[in-house]
Amino acid sequence: MLAVDKQSSEFLYRQVIDLIAENIESGALRPGDRLPSLRRMSVRIGVSIPTVRQAYIELERQRRVESRPQSGFYVRGIAGNPLVRPSPPDADRLAQPVSVSGISLMERVYDAIHQPDVVPFGIANPCMARPAAKSLNRAMKRVMSRAEERSITYAPTHGDPTLRRQIAYRYLDTVGSTIEPANICVTNGGQEALLIALQAVANKGDIIAVESPTYHGLLELIDSLGMLAIEVETCPEDGVMLDSLRETLKAHPVSACLFSTTLNNPLGASMSEKNRKELVEIIDQNGIPLIEDDVYGELLFSGHRPKPAECYSKSGRILTCGSFSKTAAPGYRIGWLVAGKYMEKVKRLKRSYSCSSGLLQQLTLSEFLASGDYDRYLHMLRPALQCNAERMRSLVAQHFPKETRTSNPVGGSVLWLELPGDISAENLFDDAIEAGISTAPGSIFSPCNCYHNFVRLSFGHPWSSKIEESIAWLGARVQHQLNG
Repeated sequence: MLAVDKQSSEFLYRQVIDLIAENIESGALRPGDRLPSLRRMSVRIGVSIPTVRQAYIELERQRRVESRPQSGFYVRGIAGNPLVRPSPPDADRLAQPVSVSGISLMERVYDAIHQPDVVPFGIANPCMARPAAKSLNRAMKRVMSRAEERSITYAPTHGDPTLRRQIAYRYLDTVGSTIEPANICVTNGGQEALLIALQAVANKGDIIAVESPTYHGLLELIDSLGMLAIEVETCPEDGVMLDSLRETLKAHPVSACLFSTTLNNPLGASMSEKNRKELVEIIDQNGIPLIEDDVYGELLFSGHRPKPAECYSKSGRILTCGSFSKTAAPGYRIGWLVAGKYMEKVKRLKRSYSCSSGLLQQLTLSEFLASGDYDRYLHMLRPALQCNAERMRSLVAQHFPKETRTSNPVGGSVLWLELPGDISAENLFDDAIEAGISTAPGSIFSPCNCYHNFVRLSFGHPWSSKIEESIAWLGARVQHQLNG
């Protein structure tokens, strides 16, 4: 595969560059692949480590590869056109509170992802890119051998004490935040945490401020509770635009904000620490609650865990919703809610909705965390997701019309695409389902049905030739619609 000619007049480092470039062009090295270490490459082709380093640095200068701290050099993909900022055609409607529309399309998206043999680009399921089933099964066996009958009884209403301690310790270990286990309520997934949080701070008819675009599951919750949603402009790189938020709060009687500051779905944007602090100041000054959807906090590609917004607040008005569904086991349906000053109301709501969450799953996840297996798993999952993201962005740039714009997610498992012209993402969804491919049309990520020419694609799956063929098919279909 790799060889250099030491008798050639060409510099050795230039030969190394040519060898790597040939392997990239042939597809032997693909976007997201890690290059061999300096030492390993030097041994394989019989040149010095400084020669290999010089070649890698030159390839990085040419933007063929990129270096990652304490990780190595990786093949870069074709980036394509970046999103400048999401500019929906109905932007004027963002400034008004509305009842959520598009529920029927959301139902069709959910139905599609569960069809047999469908390529599930329509569901954000990051941990399936590298499932933790084996290590979780081992943890469950250990729990069952010790707990026996206890493992099948009811858990305490607000969660097993062991798991709540593990969650509290994880906040301390990863972001240095002290959270009392007694202020944590374990829920049936992140969705129940969000549902309880909304009911703890707002009532039917109240206005909830959301990011634009935002996760469609949040909009469905707002609709189910009879509340209204108002969109706040959101930057593809830094999250909620704070000036826009100030204007919204000044113009409307907003009862609560529902944001994902650590990692927005579908943009993949993470708010800077400076802006997160400023956001908390705005929230505290206006005396309104903030519900933070923090289910992706562990999945930034860098491995850096941003501090949740509640770490900067002294008011107790910030509720943080987390979950193991995106980071370990979606089928376990275990999430949690850090409830701040609303804990007593949260416990009452939890008791009235579901009484408790599955004890066996809680004990298994507690064992998973305590053993260190969770950290080891995340250490493998993040680079797998980053590799998938780079491959998908590169394939979109290769197969979709050149006018297509794409997000540049810093974590998570989804890519947000702005399709050119008057392309209908809903029509693309219908065509793709006929071909066995599910997508998520952009309009379901807006309460007023904006983003009709946007689409969200998930890369949270084991990479395969079928994934690549499906992206190529979608690109060809968009091109066909464009030529239409």
